[in-house]
Amino acid sequence: MPQEKQMTVKWLSDVEKADFAAAKSYLGLLFDQDRVKKIVAKLKRAAVVQFQAKDIFRASRLSLLGVSNSHVEKDRRKIRKHRGLSPLLLLRDERNGRVVIADGYHRLCAVYEIDEDAVIQCKIV
Repeated sequence: MPQEKQMTVKWLSDVEKADFAAAKSYLGLLFDQDRVKKIVAKLKRAAVVQFQAKDIFRASRLSLLGVSNSHVEKDRRKIRKHRGLSPLLLLRDERNGRVVIADGYHRLCAVYEIDEDAVIQCKIV
């Protein structure tokens, strides 16, 4: 693992189209379809910003997925091969005082395992 600490994570300049569909599907479990459409539209227009991996985890209140998770491993391979990762899609849930990871949980876990202080590219509304 010490070698991986020195890896740098490459990010795509914008979110991949499929990630918006994944966010829409996930958010559909939490909100009605009208609200989901509005959230996704706002995410599409939002600028890419940066937060540290550890801060996103704390704000989301989620736990780190284990090293055996196949999706996390897929993203770790992308990082090792210097392929760009798609920025995360985040939603501020002010009512519950947390951040919802609408898409990118596996990418966040993969990056965090390499460096918890890593800067994560994301869109947040």
